[in-house]
Amino acid sequence: MATVTAKTAFAALLLSGAGALNTLAFAPLTLWWLPFFTLALLVMVLNHVSNWRQAALAGFCYGLGWFGVGISWVHVSIDQFGGLPLVASLGLMALLVGYLALFPALAAWLSYRLSAGRGDKSGISALTFAACWVMVEWLRSYLLTGFPWLSLGYSQTSAGLADLAPFIGETGITFILTASAAALARLYQSGPILPRVGPAVSAAVMIAIAPLLAPLKGWHYSEQSVNVVMVQGNIKQELRWQPEQEWPTMLKYLDLTRPHFAGAEIVIWPEAAIPQLEPLAEAFLDNLNRAAFYNDAALITGILDYNLKTEQAWNNLIVLGKDTADASEGQYFYGHANRFSKHHLLPIGEFVPFENWLRALAPIFDLPMSSFSRGSYIQPNLLANDYHLLSAICFEIAFPRQIRANFTADTDFILTVSNDAWFGDSIGPHQHLQIAQMRAREFGKPVLRATNNGITATINADGSVRQRLPQFSEAVLHDTVPLSKGSTWYSRFGDWPLAGLCLLLLALAGLRTRR
Repeated sequence: MATVTAKTAFAALLLSGAGALNTLAFAPLTLWWLPFFTLALLVMVLNHVSNWRQAALAGFCYGLGWFGVGISWVHVSIDQFGGLPLVASLGLMALLVGYLALFPALAAWLSYRLSAGRGDKSGISALTFAACWVMVEWLRSYLLTGFPWLSLGYSQTSAGLADLAPFIGETGITFILTASAAALARLYQSGPILPRVGPAVSAAVMIAIAPLLAPLKGWHYSEQSVNVVMVQGNIKQELRWQPEQEWPTMLKYLDLTRPHFAGAEIVIWPEAAIPQLEPLAEAFLDNLNRAAFYNDAALITGILDYNLKTEQAWNNLIVLGKDTADASEGQYFYGHANRFSKHHLLPIGEFVPFENWLRALAPIFDLPMSSFSRGSYIQPNLLANDYHLLSAICFEIAFPRQIRANFTADTDFILTVSNDAWFGDSIGPHQHLQIAQMRAREFGKPVLRATNNGITATINADGSVRQRLPQFSEAVLHDTVPLSKGSTWYSRFGDWPLAGLCLLLLALAGLRTRR
């Protein structure tokens, strides 16, 4: 009994360490090949467990390492701005990591159950394992509004399977990655050589031919380019909502912008760059609207709107200045329709579930502006100087299905704005930028990313970073960004083909298990 316990403890530590190593596969280090081996280790353990409880425990331990290290940056905001003692903030972080670890545990449990009764209980079909993993990851992206951060496909943003993104998206890349890892694990099973080597060879061929598919991506650069200016104010988080800092903040952004107005077609300020509520900032907005128009520019900025009658608040993007190139005056007025309201709200930060009793527990549940109304799932693209910008605020960029739902034939850019000052000098902002790069690859459109303190960047339609500003500095990025034409397979079909394949694989596995 002691030996079994020691083996179980060793396996748990080994899997937790493997999950933790996944962090190195994402930005800023991007060791893209690493998840193939860490996942293979998980599958090897699953091939030798004797019951579903051990399978679920293996997945849970892998998830503890994966998320415990990978999203450790979340603790920066909880610790510095949550108003909790260290023990309580660590406890809250442990709850979050434990919740996220339930998903790989569920995937491991499901794959084990579907592999049982096939005459080979030590083996797990590579495709079935991948289908289980992807379906559970879909669940993670939906449950409790979803938190699909660190999905394994993002590790392939710049190398490896990156060229598959225009065809099958990050979700499809995750499927290929997990199937390849499971195939790699089969090399260490006993039995005939061909059933063991065949899947691994197939996976290697898939990885090798991925770059050869690049010419079929479905889009190409056009001859048109756009002069874009993005302003990074670097306002300290503790000062952002101080009433006495409202005008200094707004004037700072205006002063940084003035020298770059000439020649700019689109100027972008980050999320909630204007700290005054929109109804109270009309005088400033009217002047800004005229300034943008006189410089033949459109200016997009984040701002919070608040309806005094209904007591509803929205996290918005609004367009000032020229909505079309031939506009005869600045088009902004309070309540105009050329705006975007954030749909995917961040739990605790932007809405508080069960708020009637949670707000009384701790200051973190009563942060300023932590109860917003949700914008529609589908909203028109912003129109700025005749260019159409598909918008996503903060972590909305991590939801490819939302991006696709708002993607149109007229979309010129994907625009994402954020305030990552919550997370300090951590790996969080680097991961955030990497996610934006994957969206560019999937949809074949340039991405503009404006932030308060970094990482502000322009991204080509192929996912490569054109220019980026240094973090923690007030600076202005001026770039001439080339547009693209055409549409990718993923923008047309999304995840539906993969969903059908996964459901078919799970159904077949279920039938085989019953037999």
